[in-house]
Amino acid sequence: MGVPGEVAPPAAGPLIHRRGQPLPVIHGAAEVTLEDGAVLRVDGGLPPDLPLGYHELRLLDGGGAERLVVAPPRCHLPEELRTGGWAAQLYALRSRDSWGIGDLGDLRRLAFWSASELGAGAVLLNPLHAPLPLVPQEPSPYFPSSRRYRNPLYLRVEEVPGAWQAGLDVERLALRGRALASERQIDRDAVFRLKMTALEALWTRGAGEASDLTRYRDREGRGLEEFATFCALAEHHGSGWRRWPAEHRHPASPGVARFAAEHARRLAFHTWLQWQLDEQLARAGRALRLITDLAIGFDGEGADAWAWQDVLAQDVTVGAPPDDFAIEGQDWGLPPFVPHRLQAASYGPFIETVRAGLRHAGGMRVDHVMGLFRLFWVPAGATAKDGAYVRYPADDLLAILALESERAGAIVIGEDLGTVAPGVRERLLAERILSTRVLWFEPGPPATYPPLSLAAVTTHDLPTVRGLWTGSDLREQQAVGLPPNVSGTEALRSHVRELTGLPGDAPPEAVTLALHRQLATAPSVLIAATLEDALGVAERPNLPGTSGDRRANWSLFLPEALEAIEAHPLPRALAAILGHRAS
Repeated sequence: MGVPGEVAPPAAGPLIHRRGQPLPVIHGAAEVTLEDGAVLRVDGGLPPDLPLGYHELRLLDGGGAERLVVAPPRCHLPEELRTGGWAAQLYALRSRDSWGIGDLGDLRRLAFWSASELGAGAVLLNPLHAPLPLVPQEPSPYFPSSRRYRNPLYLRVEEVPGAWQAGLDVERLALRGRALASERQIDRDAVFRLKMTALEALWTRGAGEASDLTRYRDREGRGLEEFATFCALAEHHGSGWRRWPAEHRHPASPGVARFAAEHARRLAFHTWLQWQLDEQLARAGRALRLITDLAIGFDGEGADAWAWQDVLAQDVTVGAPPDDFAIEGQDWGLPPFVPHRLQAASYGPFIETVRAGLRHAGGMRVDHVMGLFRLFWVPAGATAKDGAYVRYPADDLLAILALESERAGAIVIGEDLGTVAPGVRERLLAERILSTRVLWFEPGPPATYPPLSLAAVTTHDLPTVRGLWTGSDLREQQAVGLPPNVSGTEALRSHVRELTGLPGDAPPEAVTLALHRQLATAPSVLIAATLEDALGVAERPNLPGTSGDRRANWSLFLPEALEAIEAHPLPRALAAILGHRAS
């Protein structure tokens, strides 16, 4: 943390006020400059009708200025919200028009079909965060280069301005891209090469000239400039910014400014890519409530770590302590923010990250939401057994989350699975942050779940219904060398038999429908079914503890194309169950 011994650094963060709580006392006369530029004169206290937002408080006796945050009492939550929807891995959702990976055009089609024909209320997505702009492409959406910006692989090339005018050049690449979708396993590197070739050609032909792009750049400001600069530097030097020439290792160095000026055209290309992603996501978001996913952290060699290196802890990563499921603990390889440095930065990195996650979304799932309260730090060169919990300023972070939620008109879901400290779930409830209730983990029936929750049968890290019921998930674990929990799996199968009343030889489709009928009895405001279960997929999207050539995590297409999914009886049957929930 850069703090000597046991001495804690002095607090030097912004002044944060929650509506409905006592107003802070201001010692002496001061000026408050509101976000809209209006200036208020105050003396001894703040007015009770200050608008929500980020303002500046300046003491007139020369005491300096500080950020003043005025936040609502809790997160946004529409009255009488009670709906169902899909949990979808976007990369796995292919159509006839996909270039070897699901894209934002596919998302828009899924959202429109789900809303107009099935009566669904939401689509929950995997993180769409940006990876490094290099080959090999990182498959895990939970290990991004940046959480502020998005993955260009999700662009629908044909919907980029100028694509139709480009004619046969784009169509030739599209034929090669669509051929990639004939395989079950996604080849991100091949998709990256094809799409970047097409997008660079469109950019060169002038597709980047637009007044909307200028407005986008103005709105994003320094963050977008830093991200684009990092991408150009990574293309120039390769991965591992700590091994770059010293003049390029820090975003504030004169060498970085010179590089940006010399490579302005390339920076503009990366800016343009993000604008296109923003435009296409906006179109998908108009079709149905999208619920994005905010990963718990980012790659220490990525854009956010480079931009915010002064706020990060060095030589430690985030993980989880040993438990019954991982006796050695876990190390996720993600660098943490130092709490007092984040506070001293007026929480700028946190604000930018949350705001980006909520853009064009009607909700956001916060991965490992317990990280707002404390994170488990693992020292470099050690194991998780040697780690320790570090506490974070939860009151401030929750206030900012509530403010951004209210501004976006978006709900917030907390992924509160695993080790949860006492009092955390109670606090999340008070903040109107939905808890996550997974049938595989819950001992009681869904009817006992709390109303302020997201209810689901499984997650991307857990067995699908077919995988559990047929035993194929256990067999896959054995095949890749993982020690399977046979007794735990059998106990879960018994739990399923008790819930559904079905015999052990019942067809997986019948079990899937019966489980979701049970799930529909939950009073939860939001219920989700995975597209994997809707199509009877045996493999889970991610098998923790495996990587590389042992298992194609985050890289399997759904077995049916989107056009076939729309005509498939099981998704329609599940949608009917979730659309006619018990009141």
